[in-house]
Amino acid sequence: MSLEATRADQATNPYLEDVLAPVSAELTATDLRVTGQIPDYLDGRYLRNGANPVTAADPATYHWFTGDPMVHGVGLGQGRAHWYRNRWVRTPGVCAALGEPLPGRIGVRAGMQSVGPNTNVIRHAGKTLALVEGGVANYELTADLDTVGTCDFDGTLRGGYTAHPHRDPVSGELHAVSYSFARGKTVQYSVIDTAGRARRTVDIKVTGSPMMHDFSLTDKYVVVYDLPVTFDSANVLPVNMPRWLKAPTRKALGALVGRFRVPGPVLAMVNRDSRPPAGLPYAWNSDYPARIGVMPREGEPTVRWFDVEPCYVFHPLNAYTESSATGQELLVLDVVRYAKVFDEDRRGPGDAPPTLDRWTINLDTGAVRTESRDDRPQEFPKINESLLGRKHRFGYTVGIDGGILGDTQAAMSTALYKHDYLTGSSLTAPIDPQLVIGEMSFVPRPGGSAEDDGLLIGLAHHRGQDEGQLVILDAATCESVATVHLPQRVPMGFHGNWTPAD
Repeated sequence: MSLEATRADQATNPYLEDVLAPVSAELTATDLRVTGQIPDYLDGRYLRNGANPVTAADPATYHWFTGDPMVHGVGLGQGRAHWYRNRWVRTPGVCAALGEPLPGRIGVRAGMQSVGPNTNVIRHAGKTLALVEGGVANYELTADLDTVGTCDFDGTLRGGYTAHPHRDPVSGELHAVSYSFARGKTVQYSVIDTAGRARRTVDIKVTGSPMMHDFSLTDKYVVVYDLPVTFDSANVLPVNMPRWLKAPTRKALGALVGRFRVPGPVLAMVNRDSRPPAGLPYAWNSDYPARIGVMPREGEPTVRWFDVEPCYVFHPLNAYTESSATGQELLVLDVVRYAKVFDEDRRGPGDAPPTLDRWTINLDTGAVRTESRDDRPQEFPKINESLLGRKHRFGYTVGIDGGILGDTQAAMSTALYKHDYLTGSSLTAPIDPQLVIGEMSFVPRPGGSAEDDGLLIGLAHHRGQDEGQLVILDAATCESVATVHLPQRVPMGFHGNWTPAD
């Protein structure tokens, strides 16, 4: 049976069908057709990462977050779309499935290998990096998206990294918070300098072993979200571990995780298998507290904790500090908030719709105020990142209806919202209703002075044309500027970024 025929049988898992269905071909296409006019100042690559199983996945156990990593890229310059490429990141599991040798540089110190770097793709210190979280290795790619090997920042950062580093717009350094079931009751804050080496690491004590997908950064503080999604040892064991060994290993992990660092031999056993585990080893934990930690970026790493209602945050929009009318210091956190995830739906974040909320923490009194900014389901928040950690006016999110976030019997539809935090209003972009968009990245116009003077760029799927597209919108009006027509459908994925030419 062909791979495509096998995938046709996967209609029972919403994370394997419709706009999320995997593609089976790696393509290279040049001189792509363009509708509209690509601005001349777009000189570089738009890259986006996502889960795309290389072989047929089991719909009963497949979790969206564990699929094999595939990076898609479009090269732009001189008003033209020069190329499109998509490549699986050559992890040991992908190489085994494709019958290929491993890349030349695979390092154990970079992190575990059983799940691939399928979540984000960035460029830093001259390197293109495919990223993931949870103690798993990130990988370096070439300009053509071929795999170089694992990356541990020249040996300065071991044990995996994160899917969501944040680049300080002033220093150019990457700040991150990394978690892993192997770290015991800690997560790690790190700063990667502009040369690509860790210059600062701090272990932050947390309640147990949480999944900490993202964090917030201001010009003064690191903000961590210690929330009730925690490690579940039942789903971390290698799929081909002998049955007689699974029960004692699960018991050992359950006793260690969230209390102590996991010993090297146990990690080696988990890391030995090249294929990802069945399901995601994190689940909703109603016994775990929900709290926000605030730590100074520099100096003494003292953390202050603030309790919030149980919830989960995958993605903050932005964070900043300001003074109240009485001179008290306020920390403002704009986040996409889920009431619950990974409870009944153990294959993805389908338990509750994500809404746009704001937490305001009075750092002098400890009071926390919560307000809903928009209760429509939405995700993938973005700002003009030159304001990261500073007060913003505008934020952009992707509205999601049906499919994985809503009525799973209805086809997924999307919208693009532009939120104005000054006026409290929002704009819905006038996009084609047959267009299913993913995360949109903000690209500032050179010389622009207004916060929204720039472009929004991201990958999409046009249902009517059954075509992948790179969509370019005016960030002020959200109207179409140009569309690059791609040679194949691009599955809805996770995160992408515009990477200017060096």
